[in-house]
Amino acid sequence: MKRAVKIFFKVLLAVFFIGGGINHFLSPDFYLKMMPDYLPAHAFLVQLSGVTEIIAGVMLLVPGLSVWGAWFIIAHLIVFFTVHFWMIQHADRFPEAPLGLLWFRIVLQVIFIVWAWWFVSPTPVTPKAQAAAE
Repeated sequence: MKRAVKIFFKVLLAVFFIGGGINHFLSPDFYLKMMPDYLPAHAFLVQLSGVTEIIAGVMLLVPGLSVWGAWFIIAHLIVFFTVHFWMIQHADRFPEAPLGLLWFRIVLQVIFIVWAWWFVSPTPVTPKAQAAAE
């Protein structure tokens, strides 16, 4: 049962990332306005982040790449702290998002990192599960 729950949450995380990545191409303006001023090539970076989110989500679903996919998601989320903190520093540019919501995104980022961390180490095989597999 624990394994089924872990698989469910792994697939759900992958769906979030793949869906988010696809959304970078469906709604690029949403992401473009979040881009910090100090970064160049905003349109390219939005597309690149979309591609990397899709790749990370797919990797999480591939058994041989799953751990690497989890690490890729964690790295991705850590990098994007800079965007979220930049948005907080420039909250006046985002009147549609109250400051509390911008801070809540930081909390969500931490939750997603912990969620991905769950998949960094494989589920230990119990003696009962190993015996059943043999």
